[in-house]
Amino acid sequence: MILLDTSAVVALAADNDPEHARAIAHMERAGRDGEELLVHSYIVVETVAVLQRRLGNAAVLAFLDEVPRFVLHWITREDHEDAVALFRERARRRLSLVDCTSFVVMRRYGITQAFTFDGDFEREGFALYGG
Repeated sequence: MILLDTSAVVALAADNDPEHARAIAHMERAGRDGEELLVHSYIVVETVAVLQRRLGNAAVLAFLDEVPRFVLHWITREDHEDAVALFRERARRRLSLVDCTSFVVMRRYGITQAFTFDGDFEREGFALYGG
């Protein structure tokens, strides 16, 4: 199982994203390899906000139509509290609460790879899928 991050979804959706071609190749590879992709509810909300701002409602609806294909983890109170504690501990300006939540969820599931173009995952000790 691999965590699917907002940066990968945006790269997949936006033809003009610098990582678009790589994102398409990684998604095709994941499909061929039968990899399950996990998203959590905070990623869904963040992705909707970014897609709506950058690409509009059609891109949002296309993403929301795809969400049922993924393993969806609903963030619990415990997940949120652990993510806030990690966010407080890391105290890096560009590290988001959503990323901290991803780290918490990945550890809960034993996930070691993230499909992302965000270097914070590597800094946290996770491998980048296709990287």
